[in-house]
Amino acid sequence: MCIPATDHERVPGGTTPLASPLPPLFAEPQRLWNRNFRLFFVARTAALFGDGMIPVALTAGLLGAGRPHSSVGYALAAWMGPLALFVLFGGVLADRFTPRRMMIIADSLRLVGASALAVSFATGNPPLWAVYALSAVAGVGAALFQPGVASTVPRVAADVQRANAVLRVSEALMTMAGPAFAGVLVGLASAGAVYAANASTFLVSGICLFLLRLAPAPSDEAPRGSFLAELVDGWREFTARSWLWGVIAVWTVYGFAVLGPMLPLTAVEVTEAHGSGTYGVMMAVNGAGSVVGGLLALRLRPRRPLAAGAVALTGVCGNLIVLGLGLPVPALGAGQFVAGAASAFWLVMWSTTVQTHVPPQALNRLHAYDVAGSLLMLAAGRALAGPVADRVGTAEVLLAGAVINMLAVGVLLAARPVRRLERIG
Repeated sequence: MCIPATDHERVPGGTTPLASPLPPLFAEPQRLWNRNFRLFFVARTAALFGDGMIPVALTAGLLGAGRPHSSVGYALAAWMGPLALFVLFGGVLADRFTPRRMMIIADSLRLVGASALAVSFATGNPPLWAVYALSAVAGVGAALFQPGVASTVPRVAADVQRANAVLRVSEALMTMAGPAFAGVLVGLASAGAVYAANASTFLVSGICLFLLRLAPAPSDEAPRGSFLAELVDGWREFTARSWLWGVIAVWTVYGFAVLGPMLPLTAVEVTEAHGSGTYGVMMAVNGAGSVVGGLLALRLRPRRPLAAGAVALTGVCGNLIVLGLGLPVPALGAGQFVAGAASAFWLVMWSTTVQTHVPPQALNRLHAYDVAGSLLMLAAGRALAGPVADRVGTAEVLLAGAVINMLAVGVLLAARPVRRLERIG
């Protein structure tokens, strides 16, 4: 599928100088809610709402059809696996064909996958291979979509931090609303209806992205080398920035040892001690904390954003401690709220720093390396959390995660390139 460039996207070949991370085109809109940002906001919100439906739809559809519990895990793996594997290619393709085109193509793939699953579940009991294959199509679509987000935000909003904060608030709300809506729709109709609604969100996203009118970017039609050469060039750009690879190196350990185990072990601990209803409430409280963290990022503009974000991550430590000690429900709720706010604030600081310090022509590929590493280590941490907890104890794993959390914060603050990096804009 070929998505034509808009008139504003057709520019002569050339490259953006590395000495100017934010060329004038990124400062064109002087207010946040301009036409382009409104369209992009609707596109992201709709797609995130749709993504939140997928686990509920898969679970209800497969278990309702009498499939084994393991099929749900395999289907989710078929969705997440291609996302982790192909996101690096998505970064290169976004540079070659422009992020806008790739995101529209990605939404088209996800629309096809979700529509086929909607028909399959509505008309009968689809074979497992078909569910796995269509889930993989959706995963490939997500892999092609994600890298372009990082470079699009600075092109639709002059105030990159405010834009990221607003998008983070939206993500937190959609993370809660998507599964809730899917659960209601499953009760009223079927898994097929959920997938039909899921498909409609990608249609809305694709239309909004198609309507974007972006300022010209010299990197859009710059001369390109081979696919492999651009992948290698992205790696060189990545390793040339000590603050960037330093944070991601710490984050791979953090994702594996802290964030990866935290979600499944929280589900086990809270559900066994207080019931599944309480666990659902805790996830809602965590989402509310994420909203507050995003709102704080709207107001606070620290001179050194990565240092401020690292300090905020100490809030995650408190959540791990209250979980590990098995404290009462009010303490668990406080821990979830603070952890949600801390994580959201860090993510806004990190996203804004990357988008404002990295040259536009390298941003898609560098963001792809970030996403790929994070997903792989998170997946590994979640997969190993159960077996390790069975062997040494859930409380021990959670409390060890709290110690590692503080060590990671200490490393981030001790690293001079990370600690002293100042904000732009």
